[in-house]
Amino acid sequence: METLGIEDALAVAETRVGAGGGLAGTGFWPAVAMVKRNPELAERYGPRIAAIDDVAFRRRAWLVIPLGLGTVLALLATVGGLALIGWAYRLDGGSAVAVFYLGVIVLLTTTHGLAHLVVGRVAGIRFTAWFVISPMRPQPGVKVDYASYLRATPRARAWMHASGAVATKLAPLALVGAAVAADLGVWAVWGLVGLSVATMVTDVLWSTKSSDWKKFRRELSQVS
Repeated sequence: METLGIEDALAVAETRVGAGGGLAGTGFWPAVAMVKRNPELAERYGPRIAAIDDVAFRRRAWLVIPLGLGTVLALLATVGGLALIGWAYRLDGGSAVAVFYLGVIVLLTTTHGLAHLVVGRVAGIRFTAWFVISPMRPQPGVKVDYASYLRATPRARAWMHASGAVATKLAPLALVGAAVAADLGVWAVWGLVGLSVATMVTDVLWSTKSSDWKKFRRELSQVS
């Protein structure tokens, strides 16, 4: 796709999203793939691509929260998850396990997006909002600013995508010591290991085909 083809695809995409439609069939994503491979094109078309992508994203997402507010809420929820884990130390038996695991679930939910945010910002990628794509997929995510995303190196983009999945795998393992200290019982401790393994299996079955690890491989394939 030459520059003229990129111009045509973006013009079609702008018309389509302006009329309330989606990006499928417009040639937008093949144009984006071409722009990614050329820093000069990324500088030229990045803002325009970001504007089109943002309109399409906001129409598709079920809930969009401003970046600052969403980050504060994610951090507060993370503190809340840690507080639940701390509270479990004061409880006994099944109550301790239930409260501890509730804290673990909260941490898994928040640290995924926060990992994307931190690694992305270190790599020079900016973000525009937090979002939930649908009630059936309640995991909150962070939306990249596509202009800055295109300017980042393929390796940086790849590891930004991988960071959330890595955080999800490591969080349960990082809490094994806390579970032992809380005296939750052997089965509850091994449950954390099982949770980490379960997320790995989920990644193999799903994420490598349609989510973070698919994007990781897509971007890493462009590393020369």
